[in-house]
Amino acid sequence: MILMWACFALLTLVALGFVMLPFLKKERVQTITHNANAELISIYEQRLVDLQTDLDNQRIDTVNHAESIIELKRRLLNELSPEKSLNSKGNNRIFALTGGAFVLALTGVFYGLTGSQQQISAWHDAMDNLANYGERAVMQKGEPLSQNELQAFALALRTKLSRSGDDEVAWMLLGRVAMSLNEFDMAQQSFDKALRMNPDNMQVLISYSQVLLLEGSEANMTRAAGMLSKVLKVEPTNLDAISLLALIAYERKDWPQAKAAFEVLLASMEKNDSRYSMISERIADIEKQMQTEGSVMPVTTTGAIAVTVDIAKELIDKQPKDGILFIFAKAASGSPMPLAAVKLANYSFPITVELSDSSAMVAGLNLSSAENIIISARISIDDSVMPSSGELEGHSESLKRESVSDYQLQINTLIP
Repeated sequence: MILMWACFALLTLVALGFVMLPFLKKERVQTITHNANAELISIYEQRLVDLQTDLDNQRIDTVNHAESIIELKRRLLNELSPEKSLNSKGNNRIFALTGGAFVLALTGVFYGLTGSQQQISAWHDAMDNLANYGERAVMQKGEPLSQNELQAFALALRTKLSRSGDDEVAWMLLGRVAMSLNEFDMAQQSFDKALRMNPDNMQVLISYSQVLLLEGSEANMTRAAGMLSKVLKVEPTNLDAISLLALIAYERKDWPQAKAAFEVLLASMEKNDSRYSMISERIADIEKQMQTEGSVMPVTTTGAIAVTVDIAKELIDKQPKDGILFIFAKAASGSPMPLAAVKLANYSFPITVELSDSSAMVAGLNLSSAENIIISARISIDDSVMPSSGELEGHSESLKRESVSDYQLQINTLIP
């Protein structure tokens, strides 16, 4: 800021110098005294006498005499002319001051029309309001930030970072503000800076995943899924991470995984939640897609746990008509999201299925990510992995995953 004004002042002084110095420069005027002019006139008169003498003695003719007189007059005028020009110059200081004032006025008008004084004033206002913007953006105090205030907030954050060096919180805030301004490149660069300082910042990982999802490429969705899986390993019930994983599955048209993730979200909400109806509609849309495409839960045999399921005799007659059998495993503690699942519309007991990493419901959340698991089986009446009244289910105790290769499970409970 100081450097800018110093350059501005220097340029103004240079301009004033170009305009004023020619007027203030001293002229080299020959000083001619009154006595000197008298001598010149005396010499002129003497030469006139000489010319007249030459004419009388017929040394020159009349024409030469007249021409010589004219030449003598011209020389006299030339010799007396410096005094005359000196007297006609006027006051040069007035011209210099007038020119300087004109330059200053022109400079002021030009800067007012084309300068950046408004931007500089806005920058000062942004720095003064940095704390206020932070409270409104992060703590949700007062009115939400407008588009212009978001731009001012971003400017103030960049200034703060340039002055104080790396600041994890400032980089995170700048990334979020850039997201709001649809400046996705700036957002990614800011989140990269924050993660280099703290790779385990869960808030940054979630926000970064949102940016990657908005970009929409397959590579970025895979990267986002990896970040969200890291979050869920630390915070298994983080609904933001689960919802983003659900969106990833939905964008990939992986309907079974998307449906399961959205159902986990739905189960965590009250019915009066504003998002409840939206997620219910999304699940209904997924079900239509599954019916159209004939989607089923993935079943694989690589690195699997063989699960044999049977039903208690007293519940055979209580099975729902056209029920759907879900067999799944989830972590013994933490996220309610199934780590692996198999869905069967046609089955008979006893039945054996296999659960493995490749039958994960959401990318990054699989059997290998949990140390202890619980295996469950449920006969659903509504094609949903979430329990409902009238359904039948059975659960294992907590099992150490590495020591289980097969398991016998009985459906023995009627959900009231």
